[in-house]
Amino acid sequence: MSDSFDLGEPPQPPKPEAYRVLARKYRPQTFSELIGQDAMVQTLGNAIKRDRLAHAFLLTGVRGVGKTSTARLIAKALNCIGPDGQGGPTIDPCGVCEPCRAIAEGRHIDVIEMDAASHTGIGDIREIIDAVRYAAVSARYKMYIIDEVHMLSKPAFNGLLKTLEEPPEHVKFLFATTEVDKIPVTVLSRCQRFDLRRIPSDKLTDHFAHVAAAEGAEAEPEALALIARAAEGSARDGLSILDQAIAHAGLEGGAVRADAVRAMLGLSDRGAIRALFGMLLEGDAPGALAALRAQYDLGVDPQGVLRSLLETVHAVTLAKVGTPFDPAQPAEEREALTRWSSRLGYPLLHRLWQLLLRGHGEVAAAALPIEAAEMALLRVIHASTLPDPGELAKLVANGAPIAATTAAPAADPADAPAASLPTTVEQLAALLEAAKRPGLADQVRNHVRPIRFEAPELVISAAKPLPADFTRELGLALKAITGQNWRIGTADGPAQPSLRETEQAEADAERAQVLASPVVAAALHAFPDAELVGWTKTRSTS
Repeated sequence: MSDSFDLGEPPQPPKPEAYRVLARKYRPQTFSELIGQDAMVQTLGNAIKRDRLAHAFLLTGVRGVGKTSTARLIAKALNCIGPDGQGGPTIDPCGVCEPCRAIAEGRHIDVIEMDAASHTGIGDIREIIDAVRYAAVSARYKMYIIDEVHMLSKPAFNGLLKTLEEPPEHVKFLFATTEVDKIPVTVLSRCQRFDLRRIPSDKLTDHFAHVAAAEGAEAEPEALALIARAAEGSARDGLSILDQAIAHAGLEGGAVRADAVRAMLGLSDRGAIRALFGMLLEGDAPGALAALRAQYDLGVDPQGVLRSLLETVHAVTLAKVGTPFDPAQPAEEREALTRWSSRLGYPLLHRLWQLLLRGHGEVAAAALPIEAAEMALLRVIHASTLPDPGELAKLVANGAPIAATTAAPAADPADAPAASLPTTVEQLAALLEAAKRPGLADQVRNHVRPIRFEAPELVISAAKPLPADFTRELGLALKAITGQNWRIGTADGPAQPSLRETEQAEADAERAQVLASPVVAAALHAFPDAELVGWTKTRSTS
């Protein structure tokens, strides 16, 4: 009798675990891991402690802020029994008991998730209505999580109203939606509503840094900041971008770099945008067109360039009104915004916004986007040489001819011979007088209190109110006269008096000296009602 051996199938190597994308792998499992929603967590924690739990919760917010994750966390919090099986509802579910693990793995029989986008009809809701009458099998509460609830039909919403009004004590409803305005008011009034906010960029940056470290990937802080800005407050969107960036860095054999992320997303370089914005302010048309073409050659969408310029104008305006800077902004961007906010007036900023906004719309609808973007930038540069409508009305009221106030320079200022630069405010006023700009010369005499004058740079005191767009108009006039770009700004600090204040002080001192002379003093003593009249101080023009 021969022995036989049943060898069976050869041992198989263990199957590698399927890769999970970062957005799923790092989905929050506790409320402490839910970033940017502290107010909601505190409110829910207080409700659990005081046993004031609503029977229906509505979670609303933009994509990727954690609505479905929060719904699952609430299901875990209300059904957790603790490691010893004796616990009750808690804002800190243990994560180790059977209900917590089953809910986290999506296999709990009493936690039913439904996608309203694919179950929109009254028939689907009727199944829920029939099932709520039966008690939970093993959990404390039977939970119904309905995602994108706004997709339900009107009959479905109507069929749900009565159950929402008086649900059984063992049932809780958790609704999630991105479009809360599409939900009937009758449903809203029966739910406890939580508005999940967009996650701030700085918190997203910190979160992405933690995820990158956990994945063993190096990432530049600027790269993470770019990803956070592109995510627009959505953790899921940001993690998807980070996933792609890590894969790209792996192919390149290096860290997640800012330039690679910028190229991957088609984003404009912030430094290039700041340089382009400066060219627009200086009226440098060839430089602006070349900078735009350089961005276009790198694959940046022309509409994206216009959008970045709009963001820059908005940021300058916020800096001008004193809004705190975004912590994610680099130091050089803050310095540029501070400098521009001190130089540019509100009328010019509003005009830039309107011109760029119009250009953005034209580029979006244009058959030739890059050409439309170039024309939009040229329109901005041309409009920057025109006076403000209020100033134009003032000039016309003062008798200035319209042609003289709106015409562009006859020749390119760059082609004009460079004049000797003034070194004092008095010389500056005289230069403007000689260039047939008497109105601007008078404004210089009346308002310019210099803090630093090192031509072609002039910093004047901001303590005394200045006319709207004064620094811009003065800079454009001096560029046309001298052929050089002038940097004119305002600042706080000790400053010299203006020419008008100096002349007035000299006149007052000379008048006081005349009044103190023996002859005049004796005459005033003999005639107490007498006055010194007709006294003027001749302005020096040297």
